[in-house]
Amino acid sequence: MPKEFFPGIKKVRYEGPDSKNPLAFRHYDATEKVGGKTMKDHFRFAVAYWHAMKNPLADPFGGGTAVRPWNSGSPLKMVEQTARACFEFMDKIGIDYYCFHDRDAAPEMATLKQSNEILDKTAVILGKLQKDTGKKLLWGTACLFAHTRYQQGAATSPNADVFAYAAAQVKKALDVTAQLKGEGYTFWGGREGYSTLLNTDMKRELDHLAAFLHMAVDYKKKIGFKGQFYIEPKPKEPTTHQYDSDAAACLNFLRTYGLMDHFKLNIETNHATLAGHTVQHDLTVAANAGALGSIDANAGDELLGWDTDQFPTNIYMTTQIMLVLLRMGGFTTGGLNFDAKVRRESYEPVDLFHAHIGGMDAFARGLKIAHAIIKDGRLDAFVKQRYSSFDSGLGAKIEARKTNFTELEKHALGLKKSPLPGSGRQEMLENLLNDFIR
Repeated sequence: MPKEFFPGIKKVRYEGPDSKNPLAFRHYDATEKVGGKTMKDHFRFAVAYWHAMKNPLADPFGGGTAVRPWNSGSPLKMVEQTARACFEFMDKIGIDYYCFHDRDAAPEMATLKQSNEILDKTAVILGKLQKDTGKKLLWGTACLFAHTRYQQGAATSPNADVFAYAAAQVKKALDVTAQLKGEGYTFWGGREGYSTLLNTDMKRELDHLAAFLHMAVDYKKKIGFKGQFYIEPKPKEPTTHQYDSDAAACLNFLRTYGLMDHFKLNIETNHATLAGHTVQHDLTVAANAGALGSIDANAGDELLGWDTDQFPTNIYMTTQIMLVLLRMGGFTTGGLNFDAKVRRESYEPVDLFHAHIGGMDAFARGLKIAHAIIKDGRLDAFVKQRYSSFDSGLGAKIEARKTNFTELEKHALGLKKSPLPGSGRQEMLENLLNDFIR
């Protein structure tokens, strides 16, 4: 009998809102249908390998506190134990997907050849676990930010050898993701940006980043990988400014360099707030462009100015996320990846269950509330009415671009008084939202 890494913890079940069991779902019922689709299919939840399995829970002022019985032994033994622990956790929490970086699935070794060899062995282990359990890889990625070689960027490094090393690392990560039948691959430019413009040729760096991504597209086609490519926006930290700063910046970059047909966005909550937006804003920007692919579900601390990667428990936020997703028609690729870590004080393995249960329950409530709001219709009707002057007459001509400044001036001069839009009714709509959050 294989060793259990979470002994004494049974599969987490749905027990309903009145349950007092801390290891039970109160709102997330995987089989419950909302709007004709099960919760499980709405969310496509994923476990983040790097946070759930590998994060030591260190912070800038102290070392790690995490007790993780799988993180011991030789490099290969640790790889196997971590994989088994992850799949045991997914089975017990009822999550079907996971996501990983190459360097948290397998460690960085002394040479690229050695790193590739242990990653190949890791892929065999993960592949067998996937086959035995039916669990799947939502997306893979390469860690192009932790090693000192990437201190000044990877694809945007001023050093061509570093660029080449990053390309080789992504090539291998793509090979492994394809081997594991991953449904996508994410590019996060952790250090693709600048600390100061005094030493930076921004145009050249952006050109290099575009060339790198075009090479990745070419290699994807070469190996026949059918998964979706994602870019994940983030404005700062660790750099002063990152080129993938928010959804709009990413879309502008993709359009400028002819990459829109090949990429969608993976939006992270905490990254959106660091950019000065709500997650609803960045999701909407991406969805409006037909480019919302996946979501890294977490939360930040409004009292702290950095990427705290906390588990999402705010029902207003999960409702807003699900409103965007439902109006978009739901995921066609990707899913909700819990890119979140337990707090440094929550160091025991069982705390991983409490954290994921809280996030899954929060999204279950957000889904039900968002569905009820859309079904009720009053919010959408108000927005439609607010823009109704564009549905016919002059407004329709404006939207169809069948008018001009001369005609619009003539219309404005003929008005008997200065025009004024109707009240935005923000407070009324906030009250309406509150009526559904029970």
